[in-house]
Amino acid sequence: MKIEAEECRAALTLIRRTIEDHCPPGVLPSEEMVNGLYGPELMDEAEAIATAIVATVAKLHVAATVKPPAPTIKA
Repeated sequence: MKIEAEECRAALTLIRRTIEDHCPPGVLPSEEMVNGLYGPELMDEAEAIATAIVATVAKLHVAATVKPPAPTIKA
């Protein structure tokens, strides 16, 4: 089964919009920046999206890390 390029582009656009709506700002560069940083091909957009997902998971992991309580100071 072969998937047409336009269907791939539509799927990547849906994923991009979801990341833009639900992930921290700045994890996914604009489409124009992706063209400059990664390239203009569909796989370049997919690579940028994958990088954004990894960055989001890393930020969530850091936010979920439990920090030990501050020591109490006794005078």
